[in-house]
Amino acid sequence: MAVREYEEIRAQIHGLILARINYAEKIGDAAVLELIDEEIAAAASREDIPLPERIRLRQDIFHAIRRLDVLQDLIDDPGITEIMINGPDHIFIERGGRLEVRRERFVSREKLEAVTQQIVSDCNRSVNEASPIADARLPGGARVNVVLPPVALNGPILTIRRFPDTPITMERLLSLSALSEEMAAFLERAVRAGYNIFISGGTGSGKTTFLNALSAFIPDGERLITIEDNAELQIQHVQNLVRLEARSGGIDGKREITIRELIRASLRMRPDRIVVGEVRGAEAIDMLQAMNTGHDGSMSTGHANSARDMLRRIETMVMMGMELPLPAIRAQIASGIDLIVHLSRFRDRSRKVAGIWEITGMRDGDIEMERLFAFYETGEHDGRIVGEWRCERALSDTEKLQMAGICGDPS
Repeated sequence: MAVREYEEIRAQIHGLILARINYAEKIGDAAVLELIDEEIAAAASREDIPLPERIRLRQDIFHAIRRLDVLQDLIDDPGITEIMINGPDHIFIERGGRLEVRRERFVSREKLEAVTQQIVSDCNRSVNEASPIADARLPGGARVNVVLPPVALNGPILTIRRFPDTPITMERLLSLSALSEEMAAFLERAVRAGYNIFISGGTGSGKTTFLNALSAFIPDGERLITIEDNAELQIQHVQNLVRLEARSGGIDGKREITIRELIRASLRMRPDRIVVGEVRGAEAIDMLQAMNTGHDGSMSTGHANSARDMLRRIETMVMMGMELPLPAIRAQIASGIDLIVHLSRFRDRSRKVAGIWEITGMRDGDIEMERLFAFYETGEHDGRIVGEWRCERALSDTEKLQMAGICGDPS
């Protein structure tokens, strides 16, 4: 059956079912499926519809009425890591690090807008012409960014980042050759000992996934507070866990609650550690102050092209929140952050730890950092990058290891 013919039949049956549903009464999924079956049978009596197309019609129409329309199958597919919707007629996905064009289409721009509103409202957020940009999440934890007209010229734009249904562990990252066993052992000891760690990397480099894996090393007996724009972290082993999520202001009069406010509030909640999903603005100063006031073992992530660039970005973000001399800002960074783990996405679409750096102090007004581990590319095999990680120097500051009773140099 041709795509156009299928879409016409689908739209026709969908409209007939919507006309039959009595919205004044509560109707269950089974009743909706019964209506769909009746209309498909009626359509099949008028024209030839192959059995595979009938099965697909049943699912597509049910998803359009009760789920997220054509999005539902894409969201349910564990192999898809990203979904990009550029208006009702253009859908792209990322699978295995590569982009694919999909043949699915929304029946109309209005339907796409309705699905968008459903996603956003389920998170108690709002998006409209007056406030056309919003972040949200799906029940499974997928991150959603929405941009509506008039800002988006080609219709509602949705970008959905899917995360694995179960958290990716450090063992899984090792099996994917994202880092070496020596580095994993080093990071485990560093987290247990309470070193403050910042994870940097570009878009799609796996920062949140890596932060999830690192969090598994946090001792269960500690009180942990996580702070995020959209709740994505999947920390399951810590019993004394507090999860906080920022809130955007809405037309319903709800006041915006920022990451910065949540960090300040968390300091009065007796945390042992604070984990901020991502630092991207003035909250950097509050995060640094938390790291400098006894909350050892705190972690966060940020966008940057290198570890050194991450330090420069943190300086800029601190300036957005407070007027401080640059030497004072750098001193705060040098005393607050112990380690930077930088992730990269290589040309073969693989994600790896490019290096681990130790912040060693200040010299001549600048922050000093030493590279402890680095990835060196040695060639390619079957289109995949081949290389090795090398330990370039030992950790300088072992005081936290000693205080935690962890023997030996983790590097």
